[in-house]
Amino acid sequence: MRWNLSMGGRPLEEADLVDRAKRGDVGAYEELVRMHQDLAARTAYVITGQAADAQDAVQEALVKAYRALGRFREGAAFRPWLLRIVANEAISRRRSAHRQVNLALRAAEGRLPGDAVPSPEGAALEQEQRREVAAAMGRLRPEERLVIAYRYWFELSEAEMAQALGCARGTVKSRLSRALGKLRGILVEGQAGWGEGKQVTLDA
Repeated sequence: MRWNLSMGGRPLEEADLVDRAKRGDVGAYEELVRMHQDLAARTAYVITGQAADAQDAVQEALVKAYRALGRFREGAAFRPWLLRIVANEAISRRRSAHRQVNLALRAAEGRLPGDAVPSPEGAALEQEQRREVAAAMGRLRPEERLVIAYRYWFELSEAEMAQALGCARGTVKSRLSRALGKLRGILVEGQAGWGEGKQVTLDA
């Protein structure tokens, strides 16, 4: 990742980049975008379910975020603030389109470093379960998908989730619990097809 450098040759911290961007430094804002564009794109995709729609939502959100920099609270975290704008834009676009789309969480399908390599049978079962979870996620409202994705796939802290969702930390817990309860209910409907004793466990 390329960093803008200060006069002393040291990489600028995010807070410094935000401060410079607020004072009109377009290069500083571009650096902030590079730092967070991957997560922004994944957030939009979780909501829209379409790569093209997600890309459009992110581009529009980045423009809106730049225009709103003057209202950014000093000392606040930039990432959840940006993700909230991205999510709102993606939700708005999805609602205006009035389309039903199947969610394919390809970003969530990668194996974490250090995970044991499963047997062919185990790999096939995991792939089937991922498809079932993706299909179940697609039946949730965008806001419900988002809170689950923030927690499980994007690994935001509770404080970041609260800021990104625009609610209190206690509300984050209740929203996540309700979304997981709904997801579990949908999964139970199709769980018989996975075989006896096979379950997907999601804990808040």
